[in-house]
Amino acid sequence: MEAPSWVVLALAWLAAAALLSKLFSFRRPHKQNRPSGPKPWPIIGNLNLIGHLPHQSLHKLSQKYGQIMELRFGSFPVVVASSSEMAKQFLKTNDHLFASRPQTAAGKYTTYNYSNITWAPYGPYWRQGRKIYLTELFSSKRLESYEYIRVEERQAFISRLYALSGKPVMLKDHLSRVTLSIISRIVLGEKYFSEYQSGSSIVTLEEFQEMLDELFLLNGVLNIGDWIPWIAFLDLQGYVKRMKVLRDKFDRFHDHVLEKHRVRREAGDFVAKDMVDMLLRLADDPDLQVKLTTDGVKGFTQDLIAGGTDTSATTVEWAMSEILRQPSIAKKATEELDRVIGRDRWVEERHSPTSLHRCNCEGDNEATPCCCPACPSPGSSRLQCSWL
Repeated sequence: MEAPSWVVLALAWLAAAALLSKLFSFRRPHKQNRPSGPKPWPIIGNLNLIGHLPHQSLHKLSQKYGQIMELRFGSFPVVVASSSEMAKQFLKTNDHLFASRPQTAAGKYTTYNYSNITWAPYGPYWRQGRKIYLTELFSSKRLESYEYIRVEERQAFISRLYALSGKPVMLKDHLSRVTLSIISRIVLGEKYFSEYQSGSSIVTLEEFQEMLDELFLLNGVLNIGDWIPWIAFLDLQGYVKRMKVLRDKFDRFHDHVLEKHRVRREAGDFVAKDMVDMLLRLADDPDLQVKLTTDGVKGFTQDLIAGGTDTSATTVEWAMSEILRQPSIAKKATEELDRVIGRDRWVEERHSPTSLHRCNCEGDNEATPCCCPACPSPGSSRLQCSWL
């Protein structure tokens, strides 16, 4: 049976592209002192070596090629640092060179065309957004003003767990719920997803959690079109289609939130009380170096909710897993809580930095994010550099 004409054309196109790729690789000057790494294939590079758990694949490769290695993902060279010493070079010593982000389909379709801080390229907009976060949204005074929200939701969380005593508990589900409840009240100003949900949201808690799960998944997948741009339009894995569906869901929710805030802002007795209020005020500020558009407000809002929900829940889950894995650490933590706090009062935020012992990486502690990072964040070099 003869193959369809489009199949023949596609195979001829791929063969020609592979030949051209090989020819260009011969003409490309070979630079000295490049990191070692596996030999790439034409077109796909080393993508064939990356499995469904990329971090494990990279770890196995690092055991063979060393703490710093060079791979090729499709059309792009990728440098992987696999030790704390090498990571320090990228994230601290030369962080200004690697502060940007690669341009991906996820950044384009799920974050309002790179309008949030997570995927925005390094430049005036990113620097302005970082300043807004530090001085307007996350100042010490601002965070202290939200303590009552954290207390209410934390007590509701503990009450739910107490009611489930003696039963199997999927801790991540409860942690995700309490962090989402806290963050939504701080960012959006309403109890959209709290224990005392007011019913004012156009999506349920379960629907919104599914949206967040899809957001994290699509921002972490290895999308072939990002690495081989000339076949991106084919959307071979179907990820871009899913990104567009998710974008529309978030856009509907954000439009609902912003409209409620705008109506409230028009009232005569309006007082800014949440982070969306502050972002809308900044959007009206003519003195901003880069105008904060409506898409920018939506991108920042989504960043605040997503970034404050899953990473916090994941970090606490890892800490609890370390406690359960090492009973001696659990015993030590319990004894210390009994000694410092007692059993007749709640642990308060003011106790954390001064009264309680800070452990090392072997238990529940402030080092947990270092031992069990919540998520990877790829960096993109802005300038050509050589420092090793």
